[in-house]
Amino acid sequence: MTTVLPIDHPAPVRLHPAPDRPASAGGDPPEPPEPPTGRLRVEPWFDPVVDEIGHDPRSLYVETFWLPVLGPSTTWLLRRFASHLDDAPRGVDFEVDDLARRLGIGERSGPNAPFTRTLKRCVDFQMAEWRGTTLAVRCHLPPLARRHLRRLPEALQHEHAVLVESALRRVPLSDRLRDHGRRLALSLVEYGDDQSAADAQLVRWGFDPSLASECAAFGTLEHARRQAVRQVHPAGRQA
Repeated sequence: MTTVLPIDHPAPVRLHPAPDRPASAGGDPPEPPEPPTGRLRVEPWFDPVVDEIGHDPRSLYVETFWLPVLGPSTTWLLRRFASHLDDAPRGVDFEVDDLARRLGIGERSGPNAPFTRTLKRCVDFQMAEWRGTTLAVRCHLPPLARRHLRRLPEALQHEHAVLVESALRRVPLSDRLRDHGRRLALSLVEYGDDQSAADAQLVRWGFDPSLASECAAFGTLEHARRQAVRQVHPAGRQA
């Protein structure tokens, strides 16, 4: 088994995204860290929208459709990260050499080493991002974008289209996003945001502005309703 060091100290999950990484003096994004040696700190990348509609890295969807785009090393690395983050959701420290060897890409180190290139591919495809020296990794991979679908063989493109059409018939994506947005808005209001702040936060998370406004209004009204129920029945359950 890969040597990992789970972190035992609990840390609250933030509803708001982490602060933006510091930019350089010229306003450009910061340079990525040097190729990791020794230990690599990995933490989950919380993305409410993608986490709702995305796919587990170990799923058949990822194996069928993302694998030809990401390549086997990157796909297996994301699967390995997901498995360990299931057991240690607050973060894991990996021993880099051990992890690279277990993936079969540990022949050498340096900026052009196979493992370094695999990490870079995770970041380039926005499956992970550097936050200082910590690698934040998606726990769910988004559905393939059109530019990625064009890279698939024609047969797989057709299979993907059939799968998406079938999923839309079961539960329209707009309904799923609306339900998810309402839950998020309610959580934001219950944590102290007003309607305007909840609306703005949903937009920052990628919701369409009109849907964000609708969900923020719902969250505010539902929070008020629950507060009224608590006042009338302080020891009872919510209606």
